[in-house]
Amino acid sequence: MQHGNHTSKGIVSWPEDERPRERLLSRGAQALTDAELVAILIRVGFKGTSAVELGRQLLQQFGSLRVMVEAPVIALLDVKGLKGAKAAQLLAAMEIARRVAIPTKRSQLVIKSTVAAAEYLRDRMRGISEEHFRVLYLNRRNALLDDALIAQGSVDAVRPPLRTIVARALQVNASALIAAHNHPSGAANASESDRLLTQDLIAACRPIGLKLLDHVVVGEEATFSFADSGLLDELELLCMAPATSTRQQRIATLPELMPERPL
Repeated sequence: MQHGNHTSKGIVSWPEDERPRERLLSRGAQALTDAELVAILIRVGFKGTSAVELGRQLLQQFGSLRVMVEAPVIALLDVKGLKGAKAAQLLAAMEIARRVAIPTKRSQLVIKSTVAAAEYLRDRMRGISEEHFRVLYLNRRNALLDDALIAQGSVDAVRPPLRTIVARALQVNASALIAAHNHPSGAANASESDRLLTQDLIAACRPIGLKLLDHVVVGEEATFSFADSGLLDELELLCMAPATSTRQQRIATLPELMPERPL
């Protein structure tokens, strides 16, 4: 929607029927543009720039609404006119949307297959500009007990603490877990460090009878499943075998993909 010649003035100077907040209340949120919805969250712009203009600039800079609201705090704070409180409001709004998408009673969500796990995690993690490492904790029925963000940071810098993962499992009385992390670059493939981490996690879970059901890598358009690829089974066998002379020898060649399997 165009706002005439007063776009650089404060929104309070606009005719009431053109103000985003008033239009939202009278016509509904669906009547507003992305920039206007962002303007309501950030509330005010800065000298010479209205909140709507700032919202439009944010969308242009990040390329899309999804990328903007999932950007790391430092990227939002680098935008002129976007102070800490405004950035926090945008991040909070996106997190509310994420949590609304999760069942109120997590025990109602039963993850019955590798495909179901991948779909859930793709919705949870796709489009995030930082690397996140999450763990889904399941009971014996594969009902979701907890969905925990274990670590986050720059690409290749995220090393989730195995002790924290195992301790959380004991706290929620989990019988199994599914690990997942995203690749902000968009590629859904398993790196050597991903395989090493998976093998270490299998070894950490084994002494307490905790089963690692899968490790899912989330890309922009696809996901990679250690379970479906057969790599998880190979790593489990390696964990039971005597230690080799170098850690490199512990990593198996990636086999051909196998069909979806139940968890």
